[in-house]
Amino acid sequence: MRRVSDGERRARLAVRHHLAPRARVNDVVEVAGDLVGLHGSDPASVFLSAAARLKRPAGAVAALERALYDERTLVRTLCMRRTMFVVPLDLVPVVQAACTDPLVPGERKRLVRMIEDHAIATDGTRWLREVEAKTVAELEARGEATGSELSKAVPGLGEQLSFGEGKTWAGTVGMSKRVLFLLSTEQRIVRGRPKGSWTSSQYRWSPMEAWLPGGVPSMAAETARTELTRRWLATFGPATAADLKWWTGWTVAQTKAALAAVGAVAVELEEGAGWVLPGDDGPVRAPAPWVALLPALDPTTMGWRERVWYLRDHTKTLFDTNGNAGPTVWLDGRAVGAWAQRRSGEIAHQLLEDVGRDAATAVEAAVAQLEARLGDVRVTPRFPTPLQRKLSS
Repeated sequence: MRRVSDGERRARLAVRHHLAPRARVNDVVEVAGDLVGLHGSDPASVFLSAAARLKRPAGAVAALERALYDERTLVRTLCMRRTMFVVPLDLVPVVQAACTDPLVPGERKRLVRMIEDHAIATDGTRWLREVEAKTVAELEARGEATGSELSKAVPGLGEQLSFGEGKTWAGTVGMSKRVLFLLSTEQRIVRGRPKGSWTSSQYRWSPMEAWLPGGVPSMAAETARTELTRRWLATFGPATAADLKWWTGWTVAQTKAALAAVGAVAVELEEGAGWVLPGDDGPVRAPAPWVALLPALDPTTMGWRERVWYLRDHTKTLFDTNGNAGPTVWLDGRAVGAWAQRRSGEIAHQLLEDVGRDAATAVEAAVAQLEARLGDVRVTPRFPTPLQRKLSS
């Protein structure tokens, strides 16, 4: 069994994640595809993640907006770990069958029960189907609409659902939010262009057929899990079975079956057994020294469950208590610090270890470039870490 050192893993990361200067590319669709999706829970992160990997980062916003809303070669979709990602169209049926389809029955059953418990309808299943059909028809007629616009146009979407009665976290949620979430989980509708700028999360909704005429092609779940594993290992391998299970949200049995189906080859990692694709166990030459400032929830920072090889002991500093990564400073394949934007627009950063004078100077230059590129735009992570809060104050 070949041993793959942490240093070699970091070299692979630099090249396959398009972070080393010589590995950066021109195409945002290529970036999203090679990373098996860009995390989309935090809208600004999609754009900042792409910019960090492009040869011309200043054009990232325009390129992504063109791909998402004009050419429609990228789309937002809920998939791995019930998380929003931006993926190329060819990946949609894969992640849908591999990760999203299993969520649908439980979500539908839960919403039907809430409808009946709130005495909105005695037959919650029938009522929900009727409201869904009217919602999709309204979107097809309009082309796109916000949730509030749909609530005014479709009877039933304006209903309110209470939750957590008697609890400190009790509250209400609009029926429109639950119905639109369910329709998007079934890939009947998608989040389109936001009302505001590229940092906004107030999306307009559109029919999925605007992106994929005829709808999302169906795939067998096992076939989809195999294909997703192949794509993921090509970029994130070598990795452990625990990494793949965590990243996808699969069961242990599903993870083992998918690794077997791709013919994954075992290698020895410093934390134990890892896996690579067949023929991908050869050495990788380390690129020249590089620096990158990655946003919160970047797909590289969030790519593995076992993180010591690229984080050392910085996990509790760079992640929040729920496992969400904050904005990070990367040097030669390791996260060595954090950054944050202040209200003034200034980018503050903190290195968590001594990286040497030359590397520290390179980080400062990267900070200055990002600050200039953001200009008047203000970026606030949705899930701030304690260090990010400290730096932004």
